[in-house]
Amino acid sequence: MSVVTVQQMADRVAGLLEQRLRIKGKTLEEKMARTGRRLPRKVREAGEALAVALNMTHSPKLMHQVDDKTVAIAYDICVRHLTRIDPKAKRRGLLLDMAARVAFALLVVAVLFVAVAYWRHWL
Repeated sequence: MSVVTVQQMADRVAGLLEQRLRIKGKTLEEKMARTGRRLPRKVREAGEALAVALNMTHSPKLMHQVDDKTVAIAYDICVRHLTRIDPKAKRRGLLLDMAARVAFALLVVAVLFVAVAYWRHWL
């Protein structure tokens, strides 16, 4: 596999990380370090393997040690997962989760208020 091909694969994965998860960084290696637990372990490992392969292709001696099949599989895993992520749906889910937490807290406060009012014989 040529240096240009691995570079294009890494750029595509890095672009998807920035577009879908809003992860900033200059290189794929930096972006993968910043993902944390936002990605499943298998996808994180595949992205890190792609970053290592990209670093190996910069050296002429190490370029021959890059396994084309492993790089292709890692790329497929990353792209398949990242293209399925919908940023709008994720944001909508976070907003609905926050609204549900606030509604539950208000419900608990209202139940406690009624219980205290009943206990003090105000009702």
